[in-house]
Amino acid sequence: MVSREYNSKKFITPDGYASDIAVFTITSESNGQYKPPIKFLKIMLIKRSNQDHEGNPNIEAGKWALPGGFVRSNETAFQTAERKLYEETGVGGLRIKHFGVYDSPGRDDRGWILSNAHYVIANEEFLKNRKTTKDASDIQLLTIEDALEINLAFDHRKIIDDAIWFIKKDMALTTLAKHFLPKEFVLSELQGVLLTVLDDPSIKTDAAFFRKAPTLPFLEAVSENGKLKKSNRYSKTPAQLYRFNDFQPITSVYSKKLKG
Repeated sequence: MVSREYNSKKFITPDGYASDIAVFTITSESNGQYKPPIKFLKIMLIKRSNQDHEGNPNIEAGKWALPGGFVRSNETAFQTAERKLYEETGVGGLRIKHFGVYDSPGRDDRGWILSNAHYVIANEEFLKNRKTTKDASDIQLLTIEDALEINLAFDHRKIIDDAIWFIKKDMALTTLAKHFLPKEFVLSELQGVLLTVLDDPSIKTDAAFFRKAPTLPFLEAVSENGKLKKSNRYSKTPAQLYRFNDFQPITSVYSKKLKG
């Protein structure tokens, strides 16, 4: 069989290959005595510097954006996400997940730039060491509502919207909430974390949530010296403390069908 010589000039190739990272966290604010703290879902954004590394005017300068940058020839897009997150924010060691590729022509004035989108949802403690860099003149944690009201760089609003869908899935189908709670917690604390992401009547309605939550297989009541352990840090009447166990929920799209 005669092989044909490959000619790359026959094909249209992108002008750049990049990675962007949406980093989310959940913060707490005091809500008064005997009340659980108010929880907020926030995203970490950088303010793009006026100049690039070569001292030239930076594209989308002064706009808020997701951390990110171009992939080097000796690394993968995932490795770029790890590197750029640290270079632009000083934050490292987080569990990053890839969720999509954004390749629409016109998304970047520099040309046809493809971006691999990643997301992280991390405990606020891991973001305390965030810092500004040459690429970022400022870095802030903003509520989702505030972030989406800003004129964001490139198509980062679209990326954030899509990332939120994946976070909702993680919160609903896994025990992600445990990363934002103390080891032992009352059910109202768990409810507050879940409501930062999920708009579910069975969680928002106290009666339904407090009836259902104790039956979840990954939660267990805490006991001490043979007695149930309670706390009144968020109520005048002591409330039962719970903790997560090692059970890992597995959800199947066929579960209802199979049970029937």
